[in-house]
Amino acid sequence: MSALPQAVSNAPPIPRPVLSRVTNDTPLTRVSLAFVAQRINLYLRFGHPVRELRLDRWRRCAVFLPAAMFCRVRWESNDYGTTRWQLMVLQACMPLDAVQRIAGIQPGARLLLCAEGERQVQSVLPQIDAIEALGIDPAAVSPAYWRTLGNRLSARLPLPAYTAERHTAYLAGEVLQ
Repeated sequence: MSALPQAVSNAPPIPRPVLSRVTNDTPLTRVSLAFVAQRINLYLRFGHPVRELRLDRWRRCAVFLPAAMFCRVRWESNDYGTTRWQLMVLQACMPLDAVQRIAGIQPGARLLLCAEGERQVQSVLPQIDAIEALGIDPAAVSPAYWRTLGNRLSARLPLPAYTAERHTAYLAGEVLQ
């Protein structure tokens, strides 16, 4: 039986410049989160929501701006042990972008990586930890890297490491666009 992931601590406060970009016509992506001890833990592994709403004792809703990247982890259990492990790296989209419909994410998001099952999720989490150890925010990593990681995971090939050089090259390419 797998250990229950710990509940995520409160996120740091959102900087004022981020909140000032939100207007009434900004398309926002809403992500449902939940925690019921020994049953379900649906949480953000990384990402920077512009707002987080507490719906009740067990449920929250995180709100993201377009193009924001985030990672949602889902862990479920019953009386006999773990029933589901899922990790998704997603990118919030604009209204006319092609999006995938995903339960708990309104109106949808671009799916960059999907890991299903304990083995796959446990192999992706160290990759995220390694990125954070480099001092890089996982939400600022190249979307192409997350897609590559997902493809290599599906093909059961060795997972590539994200390096500082790769991140520098991605940031340089973003400046040119």
